[in-house]
Amino acid sequence: MKSLPECEEYRCDKKIVLKENKSKITFLNPNQDEILTIKVDGCVISDNETLRCDYALMPSDEVEIYVELKGSDIVHAFKQIESTIRLLSDNPQKIKKLCFVVSTSVPKYTTTIQQLKIQFKKNFNASFRVKNIQDEYDLSTKVGGN
Repeated sequence: MKSLPECEEYRCDKKIVLKENKSKITFLNPNQDEILTIKVDGCVISDNETLRCDYALMPSDEVEIYVELKGSDIVHAFKQIESTIRLLSDNPQKIKKLCFVVSTSVPKYTTTIQQLKIQFKKNFNASFRVKNIQDEYDLSTKVGGN
């Protein structure tokens, strides 16, 4: 992943909490591994034109994690994460990616969202998880969930 030291922070907390407005995601880090946490929105990408997600995390060289803490427009969140992957990932097709969208309103699992999940798997080797208000993910598992 492209490096921007002023937007990066290495964290080894047992819980890495990212939140914005009412949306929150907690990454459990029971082994206290060193996790590179990158503030994308407003730091790595700060112009008003470029779509971007809120955060990216690098728990290892084999996995990239993208996080969007959202209001209700889930389809827009997919576009933000797609844009960020294209801009930051060293290898958009090869490296495994976990993408998380935490929205403030209950997402409706429309066929559009299902199609986007399939497209992401094919185009970016990415699994997608959409949750309401808050989510929790255990980094020690190193596997993608839905």
